Amino acid sequence: MPSVAAAAFDSHGPALALDVGGTKLAAALVAADGTILASDRTPTPAGPGIDGSVIWAAVTELLDRLYLSAGSPALAGVGVGCGGPMVWPAGEVSPLNIPAWRGFPLRAHIAARYPGIPVRLHNDAICMVIAEHWLGAGMGRESMLGIVVSTGVGGGVILGGQVLNGMSGNAGHVGHIIVETDGVACGCGGRGCLEAVARGPAIAAWATERGWIPSRGDLGATAEALTIDARTGHQVALEALRRAGTGLGIGIASALATLDVELVVLGGGVSQAGALLYGPMHEALRQYASLGFTRSVPVVAADFGPQAGVIGAAALVHQGAAYWIAD
Repeated sequence: MPSVAAAAFDSHGPALALDVGGTKLAAALVAADGTILASDRTPTPAGPGIDGSVIWAAVTELLDRLYLSAGSPALAGVGVGCGGPMVWPAGEVSPLNIPAWRGFPLRAHIAARYPGIPVRLHNDAICMVIAEHWLGAGMGRESMLGIVVSTGVGGGVILGGQVLNGMSGNAGHVGHIIVETDGVACGCGGRGCLEAVARGPAIAAWATERGWIPSRGDLGATAEALTIDARTGHQVALEALRRAGTGLGIGIASALATLDVELVVLGGGVSQAGALLYGPMHEALRQYASLGFTRSVPVVAADFGPQAGVIGAAALVHQGAAYWIAD
């Protein structure tokens, strides 16, 4: 495949956006107004024997395929969202859901492939929050918390109309708020984290241990299959989503007391369970969000679905004044 090393820079051109997740890699060319001009995706390589170079090869193949198929336009920059934690702004990533990448210099690798073009990288959940603040459910708000419930549980914060980065770029990592003090082990090394309770694979595993067998065998033991069974009244599936929703409500209540934001936006594949998750979440919020400034904060569904990651990554390029301070 031809090299992309000759990609030209144009501050008014589209951004090449990459969203790195535990199960999929997504890429898009995104115009300055947030319009997705072209997109592509591929599964994230996983399994025994997979090392970081295999995942990097999948990333480059995806980006090259998209860029070349779109006619190799001049680029305003490359924006990347990736699971954390990470060393920021250097962009050395250690996604909990991608064990093959530990301290992987993702930003430097991408910058080497696109010389002379700005490359900006942030946490994938922060990119989701950016997308929702720029053009979605949080548009016009001065402050908000965004939470992604998917393969993992991540989050990001907007304060004063700008991204809260934190000392190391990992601010808003709400997936590691403790919601069950005697809870199960989490991939971060702790116990009882919101991510260990509410991420899709954890919900399905909890139900499987209690005898749930998915009625949709083609979907496997996944959160999607579990939600289908919960909607038909399967008691274990219902209880699994109730447990996840309760943990989510406890986590949100804790975050609201700390952050004092005006809105919470909830996205990610698991959030598609709807009332089965939102019901127990709101029950827990009523119980645990007892301070006056936390009780009335709305929790709303994200406007953007799977495209949120690439839109937010592109905003690191197109809307840098609000969302990128590192250069």
